[in-house]
Amino acid sequence: MPLVQFTFQHGGASTVTVAGDFNGWNTASHPLARQAGDLWILEVELPPGRHEYKFYVDGSQWWNDPEAPKVRNLWGSENSYIEVAGGKAH
Repeated sequence: MPLVQFTFQHGGASTVTVAGDFNGWNTASHPLARQAGDLWILEVELPPGRHEYKFYVDGSQWWNDPEAPKVRNLWGSENSYIEVAGGKAH
C-alpha cells in the first residue's frame, strides 16, 4: 500500500489525530507527532482510492486540512480528502 504523509500546522495544539473513512473515524487511532515548531506529521499506509478525513485537535475540535480539496459530508459541512493512486498519494 502507498505511504501517505498527513501534515498539519497548529501552534496551540496539545494533541492532533487524523480520523477518516480509513480508520472508521476513530479519533484516537492515528496520532500525529509534533515536529519542530508548529508542525504535526503522521505517515500511514492507505489503499488506493479516495479517502475522506479531518484532523481532531485537543480532543474537541474538528479541522479540515487547509492544503487538501474538500467534499460535502452528510452533516452539511465539509471533509478533506486525498486521492491515493497505486504508488503515491495526490
